[in-house]
Amino acid sequence: MFEAGNLQAYEALQRERLNLPARPGVAFALIRKLLALNNGAHHVEVVILSRSDPISGLRAFSSCREHGLDIQRGVFTRGREPWHYLKPLNASLFLSANPADVKSALDAGFPAARVFPESATMAERNAHEIRIAFDGDAVLFSDEAEQIFQSKGLSAFVSHERDNRELPLAHGPLQPLLAALNRLQKLADANAQMRIRTALVTARSAPAHERAIRTLMAWNIEIDEAMFLGGLDKGPFLREFEPDFFFDDQIRHCESARSVTATGHVASGVTNLATEANAS
Repeated sequence: MFEAGNLQAYEALQRERLNLPARPGVAFALIRKLLALNNGAHHVEVVILSRSDPISGLRAFSSCREHGLDIQRGVFTRGREPWHYLKPLNASLFLSANPADVKSALDAGFPAARVFPESATMAERNAHEIRIAFDGDAVLFSDEAEQIFQSKGLSAFVSHERDNRELPLAHGPLQPLLAALNRLQKLADANAQMRIRTALVTARSAPAHERAIRTLMAWNIEIDEAMFLGGLDKGPFLREFEPDFFFDDQIRHCESARSVTATGHVASGVTNLATEANAS
């Protein structure tokens, strides 16, 4: 009803269901694991940002309570773009199924991804470990190298990355999230109840792999696994890693990944600019 623009009917339905908990969504299991990192401390804060009205927000909070999620903050805007509140919240990640809100958040410099609500989920497979997988270029790293690939081809891309292997790439949109996870990972090492494991899953292959690893070293960020696939389908590799969430900038990789696990599209970089131009 909401997506169809029937706001009045949507709000009426929410009021009818104030005492009926909403079913878990695709990010539910990941959020539950992240909140488990607190374990007596307060390392993780989860906030609900919603275009729903404040009365509908009552159902959101009561649903969290019924499902055992310790979420205490929320912003409900009744149709207005909610991403504006990311700055005062000092957010490390914004997840939404609304592509316009995600694009606006990315353009404003916030880590953000469009969630595929119909994605599969792996979060129940490893009850005591949070596993997050990232694509590289235009996600963790800038799209500098991707621009070379798109404009001049694979050979020029490989030469460029080999020649610049010791020059760190600039930050991509989700680099702050990986940095935050890295800090949490160090805190979680002493927490036997929940640990964090990260992976880089990229189409790069040798010798272009070296610049990616050296960039992470320059950022003083460690990852647990790195997969340099040289264009192979990422889906089977994600199935083996079993991530709770995977982030990629290319729709075709997201389409492959969402049959395996919860997936977020990061609409940044030259590939998405070309897609937007073709759509317009």
